[in-house]
Amino acid sequence: MSSDHVPPHRQQPTLLEAVAALEAVAVAGEDERFGPALGLVGGLFGSAAPAEVAAAGPRLAALLPDAPPFPRAHLAMVVGACVENGADPAACAGPVLAGLRGALTGAQHLVQRWAETGGGPLPDPEGDDPVEAHDRIADPARLDAWHAHLAVVAWWTLHLWQRAAWAVYAHAPVRGEARASGVTDVLLELFGRYEGGQHDFKGLASLALMLDDEPLLVLDRPTGTGYLLRMDGLGDTFQLHTLLADVLIGGGHLPGTRPDPEVVALARTAVLDGRRVIATGAFNLVAPDGSWLWNEGTPGDIPVVDGVRTLVLDPLPYERSWSAGRFIQEIPGDLRLERVLTPAEAAQRLARTAPAQSAEQAFR
Repeated sequence: MSSDHVPPHRQQPTLLEAVAALEAVAVAGEDERFGPALGLVGGLFGSAAPAEVAAAGPRLAALLPDAPPFPRAHLAMVVGACVENGADPAACAGPVLAGLRGALTGAQHLVQRWAETGGGPLPDPEGDDPVEAHDRIADPARLDAWHAHLAVVAWWTLHLWQRAAWAVYAHAPVRGEARASGVTDVLLELFGRYEGGQHDFKGLASLALMLDDEPLLVLDRPTGTGYLLRMDGLGDTFQLHTLLADVLIGGGHLPGTRPDPEVVALARTAVLDGRRVIATGAFNLVAPDGSWLWNEGTPGDIPVVDGVRTLVLDPLPYERSWSAGRFIQEIPGDLRLERVLTPAEAAQRLARTAPAQSAEQAFR
C-alpha cells in the first residue's frame, strides 16, 4: 500500500546558522568538512539580509587564522564581500591583512624554489597542477613538505588575498590603523621584494598609502603666499595637482587658468564613462629641498617638515597633460583650504626651502 505521508520540507538555514555551523567545524578541527561548510555560507550570502551579512563578517574573519590553507583564501573573499556589504571593516581587517602577508611570503618561497630547481615559466594557477608544483619545490633540506604545500597554496590563491585586502583597505579607518601599527610598512616591503611577475601590487600599494584627513602646507614661490589645506582619499599626485589648481587658482588665490569642471569632477567623485578627458598642469610640484615631485607618484611622497607635509609650487618648466581621473576610482577624493598663511608666515616658510632643481638635474 502506498503511503500518503510526505516528509516535511527541510528549511534552508539562515546565513548566521551556516556561519555557526562553520564555526563548529573549525572548533572540531574537521578540515575535510570546512570546504563544504564554507560553500554553504557562500551560497546563502546573496539572499541574506544586510544585518546578517554585517554580523557574519567579523565572525568569519575570526576563523581565518586556523582555517585550512586552500579554503582560507576563499573564506577571506567571503569576508571581503561582507565588508563591501556593510560589515565593520576594522573588525575584519586584521586577519585578512595577516593572511595577505602569509600568502606573499609563501608565494615568494615558491618563486625562489622555482628558480633554484631549474627556472622556466612559473606555474599557471588556471591550468597547471599544484601537486606537480609541490613535488618540484619540496626538499627536506630547503623547503619541507608542509612549507612547500603552503607555498603552492599561496601561489594559487594570492589573487584572492589581494581582492580581500582591497575590500578592507578601501576604508579610511583600516588604512589609518594599518599604517600606525606598521602592518602597511611590512606589506609594502613584501610587495617590493616580490618577484612573481604574474601578480601586480601597484593598485593595492597605492590604496594602502592613500592619505586621509592629512594636512598639507603649500607654498607658492612666485607669489610668496602660503596655504594650509587638508587632503582626503587622494591616491595619486595627478589627482592632487588638479585639485590644487581648482582650490588655489579656481578660488582666486593664485593666477592662472582654472581646470575644466569635468576634470575636477573626475578628480573628486565622478567616474570615467569610457571617454579620454585631458587634464593639464598648472605648477611644478617641488619638495622643500628643491627636488621635483612627479605626478606619477603619490601624495605620500611629499616630505614632512615640522610635522606637516610641505609642498612648493613653481612655474611649469614645460607643458604637461595627462588623462583625467583617479587612479583608484572606488575612493572619492577631496582637498579643502583651511586657511591662508599670513605674509610673514609664508615668507618664513619659504626662506627655509631650496631653489628647484633644473630640468637637467631632475631627469638624472
